[in-house]
Amino acid sequence: MSLETGNIRQVYLIGIGGIGMSALARYFAYRGLKVAGYDSTPSPLTAELISEGISATFTDDIKSIPTEFIEDRNSTLVVYTPAVPKDHNQLQYFEANRFTIQKRAKVLGLIASSYQTAAVAGTHGKTSTSTMLAHLLNSTPEGCNAFLGGISKNYASNLILSDKDQKRLVVEADEFDRSFLSLTPQLAIVTSIDADHLDIYNNHNQVKQAFVDFINKVEPNGTLIIKKGLEEIAALRNDIKTYTYSITQAADFCLKSIHNSNGYYTFDLQTPFGLIEGISLGIPGKYNVENSVAASAAALSWGINPEILKQGLKTFKGIARRFDIQHVGKTVYIDDYAHHPEEIRAAVNSVREMFPLRKITGIFQPHLYTRTRDFYSEFAESLSLLDELILLDIYPARELPIPGISSQIIMDRVICSNKHMCKLGELQNLLNKLKLDVLVTMGAGNIDREVPKIVELLSKREGK
Repeated sequence: MSLETGNIRQVYLIGIGGIGMSALARYFAYRGLKVAGYDSTPSPLTAELISEGISATFTDDIKSIPTEFIEDRNSTLVVYTPAVPKDHNQLQYFEANRFTIQKRAKVLGLIASSYQTAAVAGTHGKTSTSTMLAHLLNSTPEGCNAFLGGISKNYASNLILSDKDQKRLVVEADEFDRSFLSLTPQLAIVTSIDADHLDIYNNHNQVKQAFVDFINKVEPNGTLIIKKGLEEIAALRNDIKTYTYSITQAADFCLKSIHNSNGYYTFDLQTPFGLIEGISLGIPGKYNVENSVAASAAALSWGINPEILKQGLKTFKGIARRFDIQHVGKTVYIDDYAHHPEEIRAAVNSVREMFPLRKITGIFQPHLYTRTRDFYSEFAESLSLLDELILLDIYPARELPIPGISSQIIMDRVICSNKHMCKLGELQNLLNKLKLDVLVTMGAGNIDREVPKIVELLSKREGK
């Protein structure tokens, strides 16, 4: 199969509404290919794709596949994600009729192989870091392309296509299902290696080994940017340049000073290339400072001018559902994608640092039965940092229920005094009864569909 010589003229994506799949759909449409796909439910993202001329269906009936994709089998590429069940009707049809079928990760790897690629990996922090890096590189005369794991507010998309013939690409490297092993980057960032996806990896050591394997995919004479304390996993790679970064201790890239003004930070960055003073980050949250140091290290390694770097970080607007702040009258509302205990801890601590004297109410929707089973104690510990908790039912995604595993096992261990169990459909009624000051929604399921409703509710309460 070739994506570059023109024998593929149309692409059908099973799971087209996913953040990674929709970016591929947009890329192929930009390249002039005919694009269509399936997803289980309509969403704002599928609505955007349809408005861009990309066909989407929400039934897995074979008859819903556009005729031309079936009739011209030899020029059709079928792309799917690991989240698609093996008994999916359309996938089974394509397999039985010997279409060209590839996983999303394989296709992304094929695209990236024709670029100088920067791949950003980590169990958390990779979306923010990759989007920052893409924005920094896009601020240079050379530009860059990027496949992102979130919707950049600067570009209103998860796909950036602004490379000026330099063949530079930024991609988010996903550890789920070992997808990132399809990449062979010239530059890699590793932000974190926490235990996660234990339905795939079984234990933390297997997660660590996958990241070792990822680092081993970096091309010789390439560059690795890795969080201080994790660098031992790169010990066997003496043929690449390795830099560490940190915001709390000495590292190759580290802070010399930092100042907080209502959650927004200004800092001086010490680098192997010299001191850069007076960097202001355009989005709040201390953990975003850490992400910005990682992105800056990569951009500087690729030769960005320090003044362009400073301007890029100052103008960075963030990512939808990543510490997304709205002020609705006197109420502060923050929406975040946090779905791992460490992400929740970082998000709540950042909110507490911004609003130290205010009551923080958090709504959390657990994502996956397996993740709840593996981390219910850690979830409870992180959620106990809140003043008030609203805990929703588990969003199952691709999984079937596990006996004995529900949100209740988290709730039983949460120690904050004000806590409520709630079904998603009853959330608005509960919120209407509570006194809210700072409200945070967290989760990777369908809680994002509640965001407009929450904003509307808060606006009505504030008399707007």
